[in-house]
Amino acid sequence: MEPGSVENLSIVYRSRDFLVVNKHWDVRIDSKAWRETLTLQKQLRHRFPELADPDTCYGFRFCHQLDFSTSGALCVALNKAAAGSAYRCFKERRVTKAYLALLRGHIQESRVTISHAIGRNSTEGRAHTMCIEGTQGCENPKPSLTELVVLEHGLYAGDPVSKVLLKPLTGRTHQLRVHCSALGHPVVGDLTYGEPSGQEDRPFRMMLHAFYLRIPTDAECVEVCTPDPFLPSLDACWSPHTLLQPLDQLVQALRATPDPDPEDRGPRPGSPSAILPGPGRPPPPPTKPPETEAQRGPCLQWLSEWTLEPDS
Repeated sequence: MEPGSVENLSIVYRSRDFLVVNKHWDVRIDSKAWRETLTLQKQLRHRFPELADPDTCYGFRFCHQLDFSTSGALCVALNKAAAGSAYRCFKERRVTKAYLALLRGHIQESRVTISHAIGRNSTEGRAHTMCIEGTQGCENPKPSLTELVVLEHGLYAGDPVSKVLLKPLTGRTHQLRVHCSALGHPVVGDLTYGEPSGQEDRPFRMMLHAFYLRIPTDAECVEVCTPDPFLPSLDACWSPHTLLQPLDQLVQALRATPDPDPEDRGPRPGSPSAILPGPGRPPPPPTKPPETEAQRGPCLQWLSEWTLEPDS
């Protein structure tokens, strides 16, 4: 696939208040580096110079984050009010996200619930990575929950690989990559949490893609489904041979799922137990602990720049 450039920005949703882009793999959202670096912010300025807001640090209000090496749906708010409404959806856990990934090995179960707590890795040389509870150097692990559905088995450059749909029920840093690695099936091309055997030199990118996004703001429901990048027609190294679950059925289930009630502080009714096929019921998502003053401080700072007024 062609590398990212300032011209090849893909827009998958546009309204008066929001843009959703299909972020290219290996493109940063923004950067303060002194050297010239391609970023999503620069792509947006090039394509929509009239939409850039000089009152923000980077010109555009990104509603959430994607890792540098992750492609897919990323929502941009075009004004303070829209940013505030999106922020509240994320804070109240009303946003639905699903990712596609290629994972090392053939996963035998059709569906897996991964519930390892995740904390920051304090081991020397791993300062910017995360790890699961019980790992040496794991600091402040927090409950984390991911639902995984196997779509296909196949080979990538001759090695066994599973194509999966991942639905995070919590939003920890690097959650999907850490959970898949802990499962023994790291993301193909993940140089941080992947296998140290040398085979990660083969992929041209990390095979993790933000596939589906729904943000049900009060004014509009932002809902997008981005193109599947993991197809043999796009990457000749990927050769699927066994279909386990059609992707279009899961998309229909995602679209049909009711949005969680913002007043409901219990387990999310939109959990995968209700929308993704598979035997049994996974445990409910961990109950979110009360927000501390240390956590509320950064939120208020974010709101002061991006929204009309902070939540009470």
